[in-house]
Amino acid sequence: MTTLRALVFDVDGTLVDTEELHRQAFNQAFLQFELDWHWSVDLYAELLNVSGGVDRMACYIDLLDLPAAESTWLRQRIPAIHREKTRIYGTLLGGSAVRLRPGIARLVDEARRAALRVGLVATSASENVQSLVAAVFGREARAAIGAIVCTDQVARKKPAPDVYELLLATLRVPAAECVAFEDSANGLAAAKAAGLYTVVTPSRWTVGQAFAGADLLLPTLGEPDKPLDPVTAARIGSAPYLGLVQLEALRLPPIRTAIAAHSRG
Repeated sequence: MTTLRALVFDVDGTLVDTEELHRQAFNQAFLQFELDWHWSVDLYAELLNVSGGVDRMACYIDLLDLPAAESTWLRQRIPAIHREKTRIYGTLLGGSAVRLRPGIARLVDEARRAALRVGLVATSASENVQSLVAAVFGREARAAIGAIVCTDQVARKKPAPDVYELLLATLRVPAAECVAFEDSANGLAAAKAAGLYTVVTPSRWTVGQAFAGADLLLPTLGEPDKPLDPVTAARIGSAPYLGLVQLEALRLPPIRTAIAAHSRG
C-alpha cells in the first residue's frame, strides 16, 4: 500500500459553509441588473447540482422557459452579472465571520506536522479564494498549503476531474498517495474520476445529494470537544474524530472494504 503523502480539500462547502454568502451575492447582483430573479434557499440548493456560477445562471435561464430571443439576450449578460456577483461576494466575505467546519483546522495541522502536502480546489473565482484562505487559516496553516486550483484555471468544471488532475500535477503527488475531501456529488465524482480516495462531509446545502461512490461518508470530521456519535465513529474504527491514523487504516487493503461498507450503511 502506498504511503499517504497529501490531503486535498474542496473549498466551498467543505472547508467553510460559504454558500449562503454566494446566494446573497447572486441575489444582490440580480437587483443591480434589474432582474426580477430571486434564488431562495431551496432553489439555490437545487442549483448547486450545477458546478460554477456561470453555468448555474445558464441553467436557471433554461428553467424559465423564455422566448428564444430573450433567453439569448440574458445569456449574453451572464459574464457581466457574474463579475458583479464575484465583486459582491468579496465584499460580503470581508464583512463575515467565516469559520472552518469542524475538524478541518485540526486535520490540516496534523498534515503539516507530518510533512504531508495540502492542496485546495475551488469553484469560486480565483480572486476571492486567497481572501477566504487568509480569513480562516493561520500563518502556519497557510504556509502548509502547497497549491490552490480554481475552476477558472481548467477547461472543464466538476464533475470532470480537471481541477483535481491539475492540483495533483502541481503538488507532484500521485492520486494513490492522496485523500480528497468533498461535500457535493459533483465534487465526489470529480475526485473519484481523478483516482482519489474520497471522504465526503455534506453541508446543509448538499446533504440530500447521492454519495454512493464515497469511500467514507461522515457528517463532519469531528473534534475532541465535538466527537462523532458512536454509530458514525464505528465507521472509522470507533475513533471520536477522523485523523491521519484513521485515514491510513481506512486505506489499508485488508480492512478498507469492510469499513467502506459501514461508511455507506
